[in-house]
Amino acid sequence: MKLTFRLLILVALISACTPKQKADLLILNAKVYTINDLQKEATAIAIKDGKFIAVGNSEKLSSFYDADKVIDANQKPIFPGLIDAHCHFLGMGLVAQKIRLEGTKSYDEVLEKLVEFQKEKQLPFITGRGWDQNDWEIKKYPTKDKLDSLFPNTPVIIRRVDGHALLANQTAINLAGVTTNTLASGGEILKQDGELTGVFIDKPMELIMSIIPTPTKTEITKALLTAESICFSLGLTTVNEAGLEKHEIELIDSLQQASKLTMKIYAMVSANKENLDYYLTKGIVKTDRLNVCSFKYYGDGSLGSRGAAMKKAYSDKAHHHGALIYSVHNLTETAKRIADSDFQMNTHAIGDSTNYIVLKTYKEALKGEKNRRWKIEHAQIIDPKDFHYFDNIIPSVQPTHATSDMYWAKDRIGENRIKSGYAYKDLLNAYGKIALGTDFPVEKVNPMLTFYAAVARKDLSGFPENGFQTENALTREEAIKGMTIWAAYSNFEENEKGSIEVGKSADFIILDRDIMTIAIDDIPNTIVLKTFSNGELVFQNTNE
Repeated sequence: MKLTFRLLILVALISACTPKQKADLLILNAKVYTINDLQKEATAIAIKDGKFIAVGNSEKLSSFYDADKVIDANQKPIFPGLIDAHCHFLGMGLVAQKIRLEGTKSYDEVLEKLVEFQKEKQLPFITGRGWDQNDWEIKKYPTKDKLDSLFPNTPVIIRRVDGHALLANQTAINLAGVTTNTLASGGEILKQDGELTGVFIDKPMELIMSIIPTPTKTEITKALLTAESICFSLGLTTVNEAGLEKHEIELIDSLQQASKLTMKIYAMVSANKENLDYYLTKGIVKTDRLNVCSFKYYGDGSLGSRGAAMKKAYSDKAHHHGALIYSVHNLTETAKRIADSDFQMNTHAIGDSTNYIVLKTYKEALKGEKNRRWKIEHAQIIDPKDFHYFDNIIPSVQPTHATSDMYWAKDRIGENRIKSGYAYKDLLNAYGKIALGTDFPVEKVNPMLTFYAAVARKDLSGFPENGFQTENALTREEAIKGMTIWAAYSNFEENEKGSIEVGKSADFIILDRDIMTIAIDDIPNTIVLKTFSNGELVFQNTNE
């Protein structure tokens, strides 16, 4: 007995003399959701050189590690840094420099905002985004007549909220050289009594967009930094930027290398011929903060603009099916080129016809390869017969689209087709994983709204009371995985981020409440207290 007691004392003395390991940051007394199935929860984490070096019990970690900085989390929940699996990061920053028209309730309100905006700014060229005729009492596309009378000499181009339609005044149309005889493919140039209405849908928008002054390097830099600040404040540490040009990617890389831009960006390259030729020759670009390993292809337009390609005609517009933006031949040849490389192909597909065509094209191009992780971006309306095609294709969806569109989507495509629309649970069951994003600035940036919409299937007013098509709601665990580890997986980044595990980048957030346990309708009120990227504090709520 005495010998045993002496041995215990000796062990204790040796332990006391063992020097603690050095950490940069130690966080204790937290409720850590690791999103690691082998260790689902912990109370403490230790970080060094931007990586997690320990995840476990507060008492043990505080006895093993000596840190330059120690944070007592006071039982607050910690999650991996959130990933937006589909957004327009640069676009949001640029939109912040233009007129914002989201939430307008009529075309007259749009015009009032334009007049007020121009009084203040006095710009030579007015651009903006955000109007949605589906939110207006008269749910019809506007015409340019009033716009022409208010702005007879200043070009005005304002895009619909989803970016798949625009309204231009006659001055802008004249600058673009568009007339009633201009041919259109991959979309529409709307006319009324043989005259242009000013509305352009999908590919013909390029005719008008080509005259908008190109943002300067300074403007793009400002936009990126503005977007980063917003995203960090909301807990996003990685964004999947859905379509960039070569010069934009190179500017992002240079800003990151100079430590001026911290946000981690998975950059989808816009799949035009010039970009394909360049990056398929250059190969994948991967740094600590930039991942260029995919191409973004546009299959069709949006449901809201009736540009999504449907197998059967729209329920609210006879004989109209929407349209593919590019030919099936172009889609097939592009898929073949990408399949012969190491790149992913991520295709915007909304309508059930587009989803079917793209899924079949993917299957033929991939020839049975199982780990290419090609994606369908949006996967919005799926024919029930086609869900099985997602067995080898990742669905990347935006849950707030369901709660934004539910007010009018049934009118667009009818009661039967809407049942297999926004079908996130069915898509999850088909592939086994699902990546969640927002499509901001089409929707609000806040990922808590993504989580809420995925789980509750309600909008911010709490409508509908029992949720929209709740058979396709995700569980809270599925939703948080879709915003972390599954999104990382879709980017080939699951070994470096997406969960709180030893060896992974120390990207994490501290929230003011536990979204995994609180009342479901309290989730949108959640506030991010701190955001860390590579162990560095990049946002702190000043009201904490």
